[in-house]
Amino acid sequence: MNQWFIVKVKYVKQLEDGSFKRLTESYLVAAMTFTDAEARIYEELGTIIRGEFHVLNIARADFHDIFHFEDSDVWYKCKVSYSSQCEDSDRAKKVTQNFLLSAGSVDEAFTRIKESLSTLMVDFEVPSISVSNIVDIFPYQEN
Repeated sequence: MNQWFIVKVKYVKQLEDGSFKRLTESYLVAAMTFTDAEARIYEELGTIIRGEFHVLNIARADFHDIFHFEDSDVWYKCKVSYSSQCEDSDRAKKVTQNFLLSAGSVDEAFTRIKESLSTLMVDFEVPSISVSNIVDIFPYQEN
């Protein structure tokens, strides 16, 4: 079963004016293990980044689901809360989940998360939406 990992990568990029700039960027990778995530990021970025790059950190991501829209490259982290009935006792339990989606603005992200979760059978609220530092996503692909 695949999991999502956030992989931080550091490299030197040549800008259009000829100068060089050190960048640290985060990517989201679907992989089976930490080792697999590292191998996948080297495979994916090896064709994109010229020169050397170094993996600084790999961490598990806590996103419940990811919604990608083709018209935007900015990723937003949306925190969604709803109440769930506990089976053992009849008390309501607050559940909070994180979602990642692409949008052009915070307002558009709010609209898109509402639309994407409109099929839920419970009422939910969106307590926070923030810009994520994730540059790109590499989902799992069957060979």
